[in-house]
Amino acid sequence: MTLIRPTVEAADTSGPGRRPGTRRAVAVLALVLLAALIPLLGPSAALHDTGEAAAPGVGGIALLRAVLFGALCVPLGELFVNRLARTVPGAPPSGPRSWALYAAGAGFVAALGLASVVATGNLVPHSLAEIDVGGLYQSRDGKLALLEVNGFAVAALCARSRRPAVQVWPLAAVVLAEALRAHPVGEHSPLVGSELTLVHLTCAALWVGGLLHALRTLRQWRGSEAGAALLGLYARVAAVLLAAITATGVWSSLRRMPAGTILDQLTTTAYGRALLAKVLLVATVAVLALWARHRLRRATDPLATYSPARAEVVVLGVVVVVSGLLTALPVPIRWH
Repeated sequence: MTLIRPTVEAADTSGPGRRPGTRRAVAVLALVLLAALIPLLGPSAALHDTGEAAAPGVGGIALLRAVLFGALCVPLGELFVNRLARTVPGAPPSGPRSWALYAAGAGFVAALGLASVVATGNLVPHSLAEIDVGGLYQSRDGKLALLEVNGFAVAALCARSRRPAVQVWPLAAVVLAEALRAHPVGEHSPLVGSELTLVHLTCAALWVGGLLHALRTLRQWRGSEAGAALLGLYARVAAVLLAAITATGVWSSLRRMPAGTILDQLTTTAYGRALLAKVLLVATVAVLALWARHRLRRATDPLATYSPARAEVVVLGVVVVVSGLLTALPVPIRWH
């Protein structure tokens, strides 16, 4: 039996066993394409019959911002979960391979694309001659765009260094720059808005990226009891993160859409429609998280929670994409 078993396993891996892997690869590719279509095609659907005009290239800008947000989630989530893993008794010494370098590269490209838009007066450049790099140093938005580009570049260098944990500082600079960019000086109490965005974006990055890395670590630790302990630790912190995301999200929405008009603007403005879609997606994520935690409590194998948690990651990925779309749409008018 011991002579035959490896032969059978080898036959399985070279024959029909490849089909599930191929199907998963096709499914992942389809999801990536769908995620790319949301910011590219979403503006036309969100703006339909609202009477609002979108900025030029809004679909491409939304896609770049979604990539930038995702590039923040991956490394911050890895740092967060790795820190939790060090507190788990009996945790295996090895974890999954880091994706931080790839994320920093994607973030650098996205930030560079957004900086080129700022350098042409918030217009989509059609040639390199239209990009005024020196002009970036003369405006607030230009300086923030350069800070994001440099932040991802430094984060990539830190990810390849012997102390990858120091990449938290350039990534924090990117988060701060994004929070300041989202609330220009002319806005009503911009400092409060930037503080809310800073907390909201930080907690969201830890939640999304943390879950992704926690699931990758769980698969790496298959058969170890430490996996359940790590998921339990993450679930407790994720509950606090969700509460902070909800509170800051509601507060930010009320600042842009006063309570007396928010129900109307949720259906009659592009920003409100995208926000409503995001709220529904986050509610779906919360239900999936409760389902995964329920299965974790009752199952002896932590991998039993993998299916609902993996679905949670997919929906969170869509939330990140919708968030990118949300930042590119016209800000709703404050009705009084």
